[in-house]
Amino acid sequence: MKNALILCSGGLDSVTTAYYVSKKLGYKKIKIVFFDYGQRNIKGEEKFSKICAKNLNAEFIKLRLDNLKKLSSSLINSTQNAKKISKKELKNSKKESDKWYVPFRNTLFLTNALALAESIYIKNKEKYDIFVGFKCEGEENYPDTSKEYIESINNLAGKAGKIKFFIKAPLIEKDKEDIVILADKLGVNLRNTLSCYVGPIKHCGDCIACALRKQGFYWANVKDNTDYAN
Repeated sequence: MKNALILCSGGLDSVTTAYYVSKKLGYKKIKIVFFDYGQRNIKGEEKFSKICAKNLNAEFIKLRLDNLKKLSSSLINSTQNAKKISKKELKNSKKESDKWYVPFRNTLFLTNALALAESIYIKNKEKYDIFVGFKCEGEENYPDTSKEYIESINNLAGKAGKIKFFIKAPLIEKDKEDIVILADKLGVNLRNTLSCYVGPIKHCGDCIACALRKQGFYWANVKDNTDYAN
């Protein structure tokens, strides 16, 4: 039996990853791992992560990173208004994306997931692979979402722990529209996902995450049933 810890924010990418791991890769025992780091959209993220866990008959695990909010200057850890992003601005979105970057967030997520995986093995002798929903970010990718980053973390995991665990990002070469198409094929109800950075429950329709979501559906030629405020 293959076991999986899947890091899930309730977003389109991570929920699709969870379904892919279950439906296509054949992992039977799944734990959905959700992080509370003081994000402004936590209510929606947690809600849809729990729905994902329920739909896949997976265990839901919530981990808290209380100090990250105190350290972060990201807009996702603040109440500042988000800029409305136009289609034209998506051609060069790095400046806006940088405003939402949380320093070392993914590294903290993954090291905590590795600690969880090793703890489970020590207690129960059950080994889990760790999955993340990273996708192709093109030239404007964050430093902690690339294939090179995954390789580096796996190298660290092999040296820092007693047991060798593998972190996998099965969708890392796919664009947003590819993931929308895959989700559609897997039967994922994408209304039960939250991409919005603002939230807390409903998509604002204006932020960069909402703009990218809309474009993903458009280029995938899949009907977007998301309930946008704007």
